Amino acid sequence: MSTNNLLKFYHSSPGYSVISLFSFLIKQIIMKCKKMDFIRQRIEVICLVFLSAGVPLLAQTEKQLVIGQQPVYRVSRASEPITVDGRRDEAIWNNAEVQSFNYFYRGDKPVEKQNSEFRMLWDDENIYLFYECEDTSLTARETNFDARPYLDDCAEFFCVPVPDSIYMHFGFEINITKAAYDYIVLWRYYNNRTIFLRSYNPSYKVEVTYEGTINDESDKDKIWRMEFAIPFTALSDFHLVSRPKPGVRWAFQAVRQDRNFVNDRFRSTSTLFPIYDIRKDVHQPARFGLLEFSGK
Repeated sequence: MSTNNLLKFYHSSPGYSVISLFSFLIKQIIMKCKKMDFIRQRIEVICLVFLSAGVPLLAQTEKQLVIGQQPVYRVSRASEPITVDGRRDEAIWNNAEVQSFNYFYRGDKPVEKQNSEFRMLWDDENIYLFYECEDTSLTARETNFDARPYLDDCAEFFCVPVPDSIYMHFGFEINITKAAYDYIVLWRYYNNRTIFLRSYNPSYKVEVTYEGTINDESDKDKIWRMEFAIPFTALSDFHLVSRPKPGVRWAFQAVRQDRNFVNDRFRSTSTLFPIYDIRKDVHQPARFGLLEFSGK
């Protein structure tokens, strides 16, 4: 069944609840999906249904993200071409709002609070991200795709193209050697379990620069920088639900993972917006902030 036909079916069937429709579609995926492309297409259909219905995927007990109460990051528009090279050479980056990762977690060991800065821009095709992170010990062990780059020095970005805290979002995690993990999250989907749909493998650009040596604890390193260009089309048809234009708002969270010892997986976690209870992980949608596309 195509996306359009499914949406027509949903809207013409008032007795068919959102949750029951969601459960039915998930069961169909589990029973019938054998090819990655088919999984991706069905997931797009499911999530588009929920976005079009204007309701969260599951009932939430925590405070919802409410426009006017959550922090807002204003994303300046890029007025010149941007080359993704991890250097931030273009003058337009000087117009980007600068935010710091001021919320630190992982209390089982002393946390080294190293400074980090985050910037965003956008144009008709892409949203651009720039992470700039002081780091005295550059560390990255993961080399596999869709594995665990979050155990290394790593940048993470979560977003959903609506200004609400629905229990689904896109995730991008890349360590400083560019080992990538991208996915769709169904947060606390069933029995408080969060599902990561790894078959989501979008095309986007990432480049990294750094000052120091990776995985060498004998010296003192300085900094790493990571630049993204994520096409709006990488979000499938979701960007059509709330099209990027001045004044439009999306929910998002940005995260830095900071690992300082090659043979110790411990790392500190810092976020742009506060989590409060890190035991629930960094994917809590009710704790996302907002980005707002600006015309300037």
